[in-house]
Amino acid sequence: QVQLVESGGGLVQAGGSLRLSCAASGRTFSSYAMGWFRQAPGKEREFVGAINWSGDITSYAGSVKGRFTISRDNAKNTVYLQMNSLKPEDTAVYYCAAGRDSRWDSERAYDYWGQGTQVTASS
Repeated sequence: QVQLVESGGGLVQAGGSLRLSCAASGRTFSSYAMGWFRQAPGKEREFVGAINWSGDITSYAGSVKGRFTISRDNAKNTVYLQMNSLKPEDTAVYYCAAGRDSRWDSERAYDYWGQGTQVTASS
């Protein structure tokens, strides 16, 4: 079992930055790929990005590529989402997830989910 808790969300002006953290419990954290998803009001949850178990491979949605960066610290059982140049359309609840499937952009690849943290970028 892996339990995930996101933090770091909040309100920021467009163009600003936030860093989300996702703290994991359990001794097997380092064996999981970690993904970030988001869900805006009235929309389906969508893939933001993911990182492999060792932290040397990442993948991003086109809408965030070049602005968002995912990293992880396996010694601290934590994965991060650095968000720069935020836009109003980035406003959503952000979720982290853990899984061992290679289809990172699919929700079905993930076995465990956090409760989400709200990010609001105001214009």
